[in-house]
Amino acid sequence: MKKVFALLLSLTLCLGLLSACGGKTETPSAPSDDDSAPTAAGKVYYLNFKPEADQAWQDLAKLYTEQTGVEVKVVTAASGEYNTTLTAEMGKSEAPTLFQCGNAQALLDWGDYCLDLTGTKVLDEMTTSDFNLVEDGATKAIGYCYEAFGIIVNKALLKEAGYELSDITNFETLKAVAEDIHARSGELGFDAFSSSGLDGSSSWRFSGHLANMPLFYEFRDDGVTEQPAEITGAYLDNYRAIWDLYIDNASASKSSLTTATGDMSSGEFKEGKAVFYQNGTWEYAGLIDAGLKAEDLAMIPIYCGVDGEENAGLCCGTENCWAVNAKSSEEDIQATLDFMYWVVTSDEGTKMMAEQFGPIPFKNAKESENVFFNDANAYMADGKYTVTWAFNYTPNVDSWRATVVSALAAYSADQSDANWEGVKTAFVDGWAYELSLIHI
Repeated sequence: MKKVFALLLSLTLCLGLLSACGGKTETPSAPSDDDSAPTAAGKVYYLNFKPEADQAWQDLAKLYTEQTGVEVKVVTAASGEYNTTLTAEMGKSEAPTLFQCGNAQALLDWGDYCLDLTGTKVLDEMTTSDFNLVEDGATKAIGYCYEAFGIIVNKALLKEAGYELSDITNFETLKAVAEDIHARSGELGFDAFSSSGLDGSSSWRFSGHLANMPLFYEFRDDGVTEQPAEITGAYLDNYRAIWDLYIDNASASKSSLTTATGDMSSGEFKEGKAVFYQNGTWEYAGLIDAGLKAEDLAMIPIYCGVDGEENAGLCCGTENCWAVNAKSSEEDIQATLDFMYWVVTSDEGTKMMAEQFGPIPFKNAKESENVFFNDANAYMADGKYTVTWAFNYTPNVDSWRATVVSALAAYSADQSDANWEGVKTAFVDGWAYELSLIHI
């Protein structure tokens, strides 16, 4: 099978995996050196991946148009609907000129649409290529930010329950703390975990991010460096252990999880109803806006009972990679490259990127105030290993995840061994099945 993806199992810089698209289109000339006056006569259409950053992108696009006269349209796909939206939009006469490819499947689906960015000024502004996808010497997409996810902790509530972050160093200690908080939730006025909703707005946290845990450790053991044709599920018992901990130690009814949304889970944490909330660095701004204090927030690793996990750091990588539509007109391509360059070099653009995405791998990046990134960096500085984004290898992402979510929902309603076998089947056999469809 053609190698389409390279998973970095150790990082020497900070936070990363990469993903993107490939293609064979000739790169246009780089933007003009006169950064304040883009030379392109075309327009930009960005299909945004992050709903939570929609307003920020809309504001930035409006500002750029006011300054340059270049039309910039931003359309934001609904949560969990990016692939569907991208497919629909690419079929239109005025398709996106700038879009996202976040995993190996996206590379297979959209490779013919991805422009070689080699020689462009936006690429020259990057401080690292660790987040980029290079194929046959051509840079097909660039990772414009990197992120981390783990278990977000309200340290103030944790202390109120009688604990400190230092009390949690592995799954055993996390379990002890969570179960004690849950047992005393009535008197404390809050529970251990926010709801683990399996509604489409929330299920990606568990069919993608939590599923990363068994995938990462299996791939680490097996030395996987490209999308594997099959998986064994060697660490699915660990996946079960952490999932059980989530749903057994929360106020949400297990029968309600299929309709519990991401907003519900976020709201419970923001309102001080839960100590722990699995999510990522991208949630920081929203938590601060909701009134939580930076000094009361922290992010810890997702512990799941693997030997040596005391030495684990956060799950770090990216699905945020820009690809330029090679099938757009020359004018629109140039306008898009100009816009990208302005975003990563201007005060306005880098300010927005720092606020919305944290650190970005560009020369003019502004320092982020996001404490979750500081936590990720601290784990690395302490010599902890980074849990990279193994889920980026997932074939037919939406289909595979949907099958896992369905099985997970059935198991959550009745946590029997028989129902867990259904999760294993969806996980392992589903992987092979989805790959078989790709290579028919």
